[in-house]
Amino acid sequence: MKIQRYAVVLALLAGIWSGSTPAWGVNKEMVQLQTQVQDLQDRIAHMQQSFDERMGVMQHLIEQSTDRANKVAASVTELQTTLQKQQTDSGAHVDQLSGQIQSLNDTLDELKARLGKVSKQLEDMQSTQQSIAVQQTQQQQQASAPPPDVLYNNALRDYQAGKNDLAAQEFADYVKYYPNTDLAGNSNFYLADIQFRQGNYQAAVKSYDQVLQSFPDGNKAASAELKKGLALVELGQQEAGIAALRHVIQRYPKSNEALQARERLRKLGVATSGTTARKDQ
Repeated sequence: MKIQRYAVVLALLAGIWSGSTPAWGVNKEMVQLQTQVQDLQDRIAHMQQSFDERMGVMQHLIEQSTDRANKVAASVTELQTTLQKQQTDSGAHVDQLSGQIQSLNDTLDELKARLGKVSKQLEDMQSTQQSIAVQQTQQQQQASAPPPDVLYNNALRDYQAGKNDLAAQEFADYVKYYPNTDLAGNSNFYLADIQFRQGNYQAAVKSYDQVLQSFPDGNKAASAELKKGLALVELGQQEAGIAALRHVIQRYPKSNEALQARERLRKLGVATSGTTARKDQ
């Protein structure tokens, strides 16, 4: 704007000078002044041209910068949109994966439950097969075993003959093949009696207990409890032995076993009932 003002001023000066110049001639100073004015006008024109060129360049640079800024802003916006979309897609993908994992866990739990049921069924089948196999084995053994009367009589004969090992095997076979007969209690009793004869009092006590537990009303119950008391005394368990002997007297007061129990208690120096302390001699 200043350059344009200078140009206007110079133009006015030039007009004034030209209007006041006499028609008859131009002096030397006027020529010099006009020359200077013309030179100044040329410079102003050159400056105006340079200014216009620079303004054009600057305008172009501004436009380029603005365009680049707009492009950068658009890129940032697009990037933000892409990131938000990726986050949304990732969240949906994570939710989908979580749902699939939960579904797999549910399926696995169901498979485990089914497997447990199948395992239980297999165990039941195996148990049934084992039971059937045991029954078949017992039936086969019973089929190959001597008749119960023959087996028991042979065992009793060998027992009375003092053939303890052979009798014990035969009585054990009888209990094995015919465990639910009345003579099974007798066989258990004689097995215990053989152990008593051999001095194996601990095993004898267990065998006598077996007779008392399985056949409490059998014909060998009184004898089993008497012999159990005697075996306990032999083991040094005198208090338990005395209690067993007293129980024989209380339960079977008129039996031969009761007489034997009283005699044994007398030898031990204790009363047939009450305290187990020794009596004064």
